[in-house]
Order: sequence, then C-alpha cells, then structure tokens
Amino acid sequence: MTPIYKDPQRSIKERVDDLLSRMTPEEKYAQMHAWWLVLSEDGQHRERTDMSDEFAGVSEQTSLSERLKLGVGQITRPLGTHIVDAKTGVRAANRLQKMMMEETRLGIPALFHEECLVGLLCKEATLFPSSLNYGSTWDPELVKRAAQQIGEEARSTGCKQGLAPVLDVSRDVRWGRTEETFGEDPWLVGVMACAYVEGLQGEKRDVLATLKHYVGHSFSEGARNHAPVHLGFRELNDTFLLPFEMAVKQANAGSVMPAYHDIDNQPGHSDSFLLTTVLRERWGFEGIVVADYGGVSLLHQHHGVAQDAAESAALAFNAGLDVELPKDDCARHLAEAVERGLITPAKIDEIVARTLTEKFRLGLFEHPYTDENAISLQSEATREVAREVATRSITLLENREALPLTGKPRVAVVGPTADDPLALLSGYSFPVHLIISDMVEKTSQVTTPLMALRHYLGEKQIRYAKGLSYYRTTDGRSAGFPWR
Repeated sequence: MTPIYKDPQRSIKERVDDLLSRMTPEEKYAQMHAWWLVLSEDGQHRERTDMSDEFAGVSEQTSLSERLKLGVGQITRPLGTHIVDAKTGVRAANRLQKMMMEETRLGIPALFHEECLVGLLCKEATLFPSSLNYGSTWDPELVKRAAQQIGEEARSTGCKQGLAPVLDVSRDVRWGRTEETFGEDPWLVGVMACAYVEGLQGEKRDVLATLKHYVGHSFSEGARNHAPVHLGFRELNDTFLLPFEMAVKQANAGSVMPAYHDIDNQPGHSDSFLLTTVLRERWGFEGIVVADYGGVSLLHQHHGVAQDAAESAALAFNAGLDVELPKDDCARHLAEAVERGLITPAKIDEIVARTLTEKFRLGLFEHPYTDENAISLQSEATREVAREVATRSITLLENREALPLTGKPRVAVVGPTADDPLALLSGYSFPVHLIISDMVEKTSQVTTPLMALRHYLGEKQIRYAKGLSYYRTTDGRSAGFPWR
C-alpha cells in the first residue's frame, strides 16, 4: 500500500502529518539544516571547506555518505560554490538527489538554493546590474521582468530557492553592502521588492524568493557589517520593517532570512518577537525562515547570548528559524539540545512540518530531478532585459556643460576601475563573489568606461592614467584601495 505522503492526491497537510509520523528524530534534525558540498557526477561529494577542487578521501567520503543517508533540508549553492559548467553541475545535483530519493529510508528530496541578487550565481548565467540600478529605474514593471528572467534561469537549473532580494533600507553610504539595496526610501524599497518577488517566484510560485536581511541590517553602528543597531520600535517599524511587510502581504514571499546584527542586544537570529510575533502572527507569513550563513553560530561566537552550539541552535529554532544555512554547525547538536531540555520534540515537529510543506508544495516529491537538456542561460531576451535595466538606471548627477560630447574633444580618464571589468560587476556576480580574477570568458563581455570612450571618440582622443593600484592580500583573494 502506498504511504499517504507519497500520494499526490492527498492534501499537503495529510502528507506532512503522515511523513512526520514516520520520521526518526535524527531524520527530522537533518531537515533543519543544509549541506554545503562540492558535488560530483560520480557521487563522490565532499564538504566545502575551501575553494580547491580536490575531493574527499575514502574515509571522509564514507562518513559523509552515511550522514547524507539521514536526508537533508537543503543543498547550498550547487552551481555557485565552485567553477562548474551548468550541465555538469546539474548532473552532479541530480546524482545527489538520486541518493536522497533512493538511498535514504523515506526518500525525502533535497531543496537546492542559490544566490540570485544580480542574476543566478552560476558560471554561465546572465549578469544583471545591482539592486541600486533597479531602484534607479523607478520602474517596478521592468524590475519584475528582470526578476522573471532570473527566475527562469534558476528553475531551468533546478534551483528552488533564490537568496534575494535585499530589503535593507540604505542609511549610510559607508556600509559596504549599500550596492545590494534598492535605495534609501522605504516605500521605493518595498515596491521594488514586491516586483522582484513576484517576478522571481512566478505565477506558480515554484521558486522561493528570500527577503533579507531581516531587519535593520543597513543601520549598523559606524556602518560596519555585523555591528549593533540602535533604534526605537517606531523607526524600526516605519522605516525598516515596512518593505518586508509589503513583500510578505502583497507579494507572498516564500522565505525570510534574519540578519547578523543585534538590535539593542537582541540578535536577529534569536529574536522571537520579530521572527514569530511580527512575521508569522501579525503579518501571516507561512513560508520558511532560513539562517544567514553562519548566523546561528554567531549567537555563541559573537553575540555571547549562548554558551555553545547546542544552545545557539535551540535559541534560533525556538525563536522562529526553520533551516540553518549553509551547513549544520549548530543543528548537528539538536539531539543534545533536546536532551538538555533546551528545545522540545513538539517544537522540532512544528519546524520540520514547515520545510516539508514547502517541499510538497513545490512538487519536489513528484519531480525531484532537473532536465539538463532544458537548461536555459543567457538567452538574447534575458540579456536584453539586463541591458535595459542598465540603460534605464543611468543617473546624471551633475553636468557642467560637458555633456553631450560633441565634435572630437580630448578626454582624460583616471583611475584603476575605469578599465577593470570586474569592478563593474556586483559583489554577488559569479566572478566577483567567488573571488575569481582570471575568468576571461566571463569578463571579456564587459565593456569598461575606457573601452567605451575609446570606441566612441577614437583612441587618440583619450588620455588614460591608472592613478593607483589595488591593494591585494598575500593570498590574492581580496582587493581594495590602499588606506594610506
């Protein structure tokens, strides 16, 4: 007799209840975290600990395979973790999914998530302008079309959750993640966020958009990432919560990601008032809450509100978290947390039910695999939308009778970024986010300001001075300007 949870004719609630009743505690804990793996077509997957492409040894592989047989909630960035072409990456992801479906006791599929802030974080995907560009178009319909194209590329590769958009309201340009925001006006951010969510998720809502970073991340002390935030509830509600409320109520966003910082000593990953009272009870959010990468560990490593990983896991999941990303740093200690009375089995069931609900709703149990021959990346239509966003977002701040250029003027171009393709790409573009400086095949398609001016005016009319060089760390993986 077919189990109820395998019968697509039964209601999602019936299927969830039946599956939960069959799961061991360990299988439930496995649904509460992701694995960050470098996937292999032959099934020799390894944990991602660095950016090398070497695979784990036999003993390590055996240990990982045994742990994977408990299942997993999500797989972190199968295409956005290392340099792999889309078809190879999809085949490797399908191999992992085959293990989930056929080699685990209950056959619960994994959900694959990727970054998609400026396009799908994938080697061959279309690169879009930054969120500041989206905001500068003042055109939500255009932003929705852009997100639709990103969503199409994502679903064609098997991605079921995109970690975008960013709803932080810009308040201090010194904050290093300002480029990820739509701008400084809460209403503009909310309108653009709704457009992006509707476009990415599509009418079938078969790719989950993720609202981040919940909430007030851009208002940190000294504009430092992770630094504390100090503000009263009225400003929090009217300025920073507003875009999230709009995207939840109006666009039915599928997921929310809390932020790293604390607000008046209450870390976002353990704030039950924000994650449960406001988000679920007041706004009616029914999706899943996923951790920012490493955010749960910060509860004991940085914030000091927990003594160890088990207590951090209990604090976060009791507050309203559903899935720890990018891996199981704290979720692996859930059995200990239950034994210590820090979290109850009933709460575990409540959390796992939300993840299973989304997996059933997304159709993963019936359609767990991705057709590698249906992958669609960098179509001309998609590239044209990206080009339109770039064109429509250009903003002239001041013109001292210099534009438009007429005749054959001589133009001085100064600065290292004028001729650096990577400098024009967002931090969440594939080449930049993976700190890859030699991706000639990707950056060669980028026209730098210097290249454009030379083409427009002619080589002889342009004088270029680099001015200074970037500072690079000794390992070559970080770059910036010298501070003195």
